[in-house]
Amino acid sequence: MNNSGKKQQLSLKSLHAEAQAIRDDIVAFRRCLHEEPELSLDEGETARKVADQLRLLGLSPRIGIGGHGIIADLIYSEDGPTIALRADMDALPIQEETGLSFSSKRPGRMHACGHDGHTAMLVGAAKLLTQWQVPLKGRIRLLFQAAEEINAGAKAMIAEGALDGVDEIYGLHNLPTLANGMAATRQGALMGSVDRIEIELTGKGGHGAMPDQSIDPIVAASAIVMGLQTAVSREISPFEPAVVTIGSLQAGEANNVIPHRAVLTGTVRTFAKSTQLGMELRLSRIIRSIAGAYRCEVEIRYVEQTPVLTNHDQCLRHVESVIDQMLLPERRVQAEPTMAGEDFSLYLEKIPGCFFWLGSGPKENANQAFGLHHPKFTLHEECLPIGAALLAGIAVSRLQKGV
Repeated sequence: MNNSGKKQQLSLKSLHAEAQAIRDDIVAFRRCLHEEPELSLDEGETARKVADQLRLLGLSPRIGIGGHGIIADLIYSEDGPTIALRADMDALPIQEETGLSFSSKRPGRMHACGHDGHTAMLVGAAKLLTQWQVPLKGRIRLLFQAAEEINAGAKAMIAEGALDGVDEIYGLHNLPTLANGMAATRQGALMGSVDRIEIELTGKGGHGAMPDQSIDPIVAASAIVMGLQTAVSREISPFEPAVVTIGSLQAGEANNVIPHRAVLTGTVRTFAKSTQLGMELRLSRIIRSIAGAYRCEVEIRYVEQTPVLTNHDQCLRHVESVIDQMLLPERRVQAEPTMAGEDFSLYLEKIPGCFFWLGSGPKENANQAFGLHHPKFTLHEECLPIGAALLAGIAVSRLQKGV
């Protein structure tokens, strides 16, 4: 993107119009990223492209933050609050099946969650913010985060000072099952917590024809998968959402051999901090009891990854006000809660902020569109300038109010 054009006074309406004027730039950059997706912790080339764009706008990005993350500040005055805007950059290990002319050129890698779009939106917001001379006090901090898909990027950026001096933070995620031109917000908890559980069972291998001379970890593993479901159905209130999913079970390589070991991995999701805090003890008790009943030794590794994503009321009201002014109130709907996780929640544990959904689906029958993480996921590019304008407008109008 080239930083050209006469600087002028900023308003939400003019901001929306100017975002449409740079639509082609934003789309082109998104497609550039989409063609060359990079997985979590390997976003070096993506980060380089982002940093180059920011330098063209006259900014001085700090690179290598929390891995391949980037921080860039737009400083209006030394006094006043600092508002942060965040976008994630990483892709997924998925083979793309969209058939788009700009499909991924890298086998087995795809921007199937739309992080290419998020990154392009924030770069677009940066351009909008550098095109106007705005009478503001404070600064706007742009955070381009790596490794969101593995719940590692936010924690790493926080550890390296990404939130130092920041008063509030805002972010969005595209939603293909919501029509483009729409946005969805929710008070309080929006997304679930995510923990990871790893279970290693050790039995005694042997011949499949002589199970009495073996200790079968597969049978124990099967019982554990079933038993874990009772943690939710019989130990947690029906009014406290929780999901335990075992996503992988690895054991054995031959059909006539009882293996020596079995390894299970899964996720544990809740919608309240109090529920999340009790899950490790509850699940460990069930796992150890079942493993012992089947004469297996067991090792458990439980990793708390992200907390429940909970919006702060004042920040939510601000976001809703900007959406209503820029898109009209009828284009804002209430978001449904989801057990999917987002490490943006780690930022919200530290400082106030808000996270919301931006529609990226077709105008008609969006509820039937391919969802996030699907090999045919398609982001409708009409949402890109809208996202750029909303992000810029949220930050600027917040500084105008002085937080």
